Amino acid sequence: MANPSGFTGHPKGSAGYRGVLVGLAAAGLATFAQLYSVQGLLPQLSEDFGISAATAALSVSAATLGLAAAVIPWSAAADRFGRLPVMRTAIIAAVVLGLLVPLATDFSVLLLLRFVEGAALGGIPAVALAYLSEEVSPVHAAVAAGTYVSGTTIGGLAGRIVAAPVSEYSNWRIGVAAVSLLAAVSAVVFMLSAPRQRGWSPSPKQKGGPGLAARLGVNLRSRRQLVLYAQAFLLMGGFVAVYNYLGFRLGLPPFNLPQALASSLFLAYLAGTWSSRAAGKAAGMLAGGRRNVLLASTAVMAAGLAVTLFESLAAVITGLIIFTAGFFGAHAIASGWVPVLASEGKAQASSLYNLAYYGGSSLIGWAGGLFFQSAGWPALAGFVGLLMLLAAVLAATLPGKREHELRPKPASRRLET
Repeated sequence: MANPSGFTGHPKGSAGYRGVLVGLAAAGLATFAQLYSVQGLLPQLSEDFGISAATAALSVSAATLGLAAAVIPWSAAADRFGRLPVMRTAIIAAVVLGLLVPLATDFSVLLLLRFVEGAALGGIPAVALAYLSEEVSPVHAAVAAGTYVSGTTIGGLAGRIVAAPVSEYSNWRIGVAAVSLLAAVSAVVFMLSAPRQRGWSPSPKQKGGPGLAARLGVNLRSRRQLVLYAQAFLLMGGFVAVYNYLGFRLGLPPFNLPQALASSLFLAYLAGTWSSRAAGKAAGMLAGGRRNVLLASTAVMAAGLAVTLFESLAAVITGLIIFTAGFFGAHAIASGWVPVLASEGKAQASSLYNLAYYGGSSLIGWAGGLFFQSAGWPALAGFVGLLMLLAAVLAATLPGKREHELRPKPASRRLET
C-alpha cells in the first residue's frame, strides 16, 4: 500500500532500523523455537506413543501445515488492521497454545494442538517481511531481510537444542514446555522493541482498490513469483526432511548416539545465521544479483548433502553445516526477493511464499520418511537431491540483475506471463 505520509523507511543505523531488526529477530526466535521444538524429540515421541518414524514426524508437519493454512488469512488481517497488531495477536496466541501442547493426552490430541499452534504462529512469517519492507529503507532491504532470517535460524536452533537435552533428563513434555517459556520471553522483547508502523496504510478496498483475491491473483500470475514460491516448496521440504530423520539415523549403527548428543548437531543452524546475512550482502554486490546467489546457495546445499552420505560422524557434521548454510542463504534471497517484486499485495506475496514454504515442510518433510524407512539415508538424500536440482533449473530462469534494476513496474503494466 502506498504511504501518504511520504515515509521512505528507517535508514540503516537509526534507532527505528535497529528496533525493527531486534523486534523481528525476537519474533522469529519465538516462532521458530515453538514450531520445531518437537523435531529433536521425534525418537522419544515414536517410543512414547508406539508409532513409526514417519508418523512421529507428523507432529512437525501438523504445525507447519497449520501455519501454511493460516498465512493468507493473517495477511488479509494485516492489511485491514495493520502489521504490528496482527503480529502481536499471533505471538500471544501461539505462546498460550505452546504451553498447552505438553498436556496432550494422546498423539491425536498432540497433532490437533500442534496444528492450532502452527496456525497462530503463522501471523509472524505471514507479515514480518511485509512489515520490514515498509519500515526499512529499500537501500538496505536485502541486508535487513537476511538479518531477520538469521533470527529465525536462531529460533529454530534454540527450540531444538533446548527441548532435546531437557527431555533427555526428564521427558519430552518438560522439554516442549521449556521452549514455550523461552518463546514467551522472546515475545516480550518483540512487544517492547518493534517500532510503531509508519510505512503501512489501510487496504484501499473501500476506495475502489483491489480486494484480497485481486492482490493474490496479481502475484499468482507473476512467473517470477511462482518460481520463488517453487524454491520455497522444494528447498524447505528437502531441508526439513533431512533434519526430521537425522536423529533416527544417528541413533542407529555405526553412530549409536544418545538423543541428547545427537540433538547437538542442530548447532549446524548457526551456519545459517551467518549465511543468510552474507547472502543478502552478496546479492547487492555481485554481478548477477540475487539469481546467482540463489543458484550458488542451492549448489552449496547439494554439496553438503552429498558429504552426509559418508558413514563418518565427522563427515555428517561437516556436510550438515554446509547443507544448512546453503539452505538459509537460498531462503534469505528468495524470501527477501518476493516483496521487492510485488508492487501490489506485498503481504499476500509474502504469504504465498510462506504457504509454499510450509506446505513443502509439511508434505515433503513427511514424505522423506517413506524413503528413509524403505532404503535408508541414501534414498532420502537422493530424493532431496532431485528436489534441489528441480529448484535450480527453475531458479536459472529468473533475471540476473541487481535489486535496483528489478523494481516492479506500475500495476497496469507489470503482470508477467
